[in-house]
Amino acid sequence: MFGDMEEKQKLLKAKLAETIVEAEAGDGALVVKANANRELINIRIDPSIIDPQDPEQLEDLLLVAVNRVMQMAAEKEAAEGQKLIQDMLPPG
Repeated sequence: MFGDMEEKQKLLKAKLAETIVEAEAGDGALVVKANANRELINIRIDPSIIDPQDPEQLEDLLLVAVNRVMQMAAEKEAAEGQKLIQDMLPPG
């Protein structure tokens, strides 16, 4: 029984690693991608938003996008976890 549970958890982790979410800030000028294991995959920054005189603007956009993508990843993780639990419960 527990061996089956461990196997399902490994499969879930693999599925979450393949589930990609994306968030943006600054009207798409900054895009962050992560997987549902809450690992950052990529950050794309439009060079036109980089202002050496105002680094806080870029920092703020980065924080917004990272927080959004992490929230989305957490929601995907929770949904998949619920599916796993439902699959393990006996019918009825």
